[in-house]
Amino acid sequence: MAAAPARKQGRAGPLFVAPFMILFLLLFLAPLGYAAYLSLFQERLVGGTAFVGLDNYLTALKDPLLRHGVGRVALFFVLQVPLMLLLALVFALALDSGLLRLARVIRLGIFVPYAVPSVVAALMWGYLYGPDFGPFAQLSRNLDLPAPQFLGEGWMLGSLANIVTWEFVGYNMIILYAALRTIPHDLYEAAAMDGAGAWRIARSIKLPALRPALLLTLLFSVIGSFQLFNEPSLLMKIAPDVISSSYTANLYAYSLAFTGNQVNYAATVSFLLGLVIVVVSYAVLLTANRRRTA
Repeated sequence: MAAAPARKQGRAGPLFVAPFMILFLLLFLAPLGYAAYLSLFQERLVGGTAFVGLDNYLTALKDPLLRHGVGRVALFFVLQVPLMLLLALVFALALDSGLLRLARVIRLGIFVPYAVPSVVAALMWGYLYGPDFGPFAQLSRNLDLPAPQFLGEGWMLGSLANIVTWEFVGYNMIILYAALRTIPHDLYEAAAMDGAGAWRIARSIKLPALRPALLLTLLFSVIGSFQLFNEPSLLMKIAPDVISSSYTANLYAYSLAFTGNQVNYAATVSFLLGLVIVVVSYAVLLTANRRRTA
């Protein structure tokens, strides 16, 4: 008698998983496979579409525009992500300390920028950065000072980093704050009885407990940084002399496909960018695991 319910439960499992698997197949694996198929062909003036195997990949590896785009987002990652995660960590610890007044209002205020679409955020900051009409430029002129060139070549990467940091500090803060709320308060009470202060508790209890959450936010940041697209594509309209169609690897792939009509080569660039993200993410995980076991 007990075998029948067990068989029914065994049949129910795949049914619950089926909606996810169908969507995963249709919306992820199928487009990925089609892009892989496109990357093996090349559109030629004579002869039409021809199978070229890995020639597109060899061309992409030698492409200076792609290398510069990947290098630029790598520099963006090194500059922006540590600052963003540090701010998120500080805000999460401050909120969890219980010492802040109006903590819910502050938490909501920090999280609200994440609810703003990235397109709107880029347009808003583009207005603030504007050398002719932006408030910073107007204030500088009123003080007889040169207007800051936030959209200049030397400042552009920092300006993009500021926009992304403003957008995603609250998102990462919520992840870290949620992880802090799962720590048993008995640990805090035991540490306080042993004479540990707030700083010692944060350093010895909270920070070690946050390592998995910090690793998760770091992995999300790796993926997001190398997929940087919306912000530079919109600021390109304001600063076309600084941001080109190959400013980031993702923007380069988009420009190849929808402006240059090089769909096959764009698929190749996208695959190589995905491979870079996988390699960097694996390196982050490997480094984190080695430090944990050391």
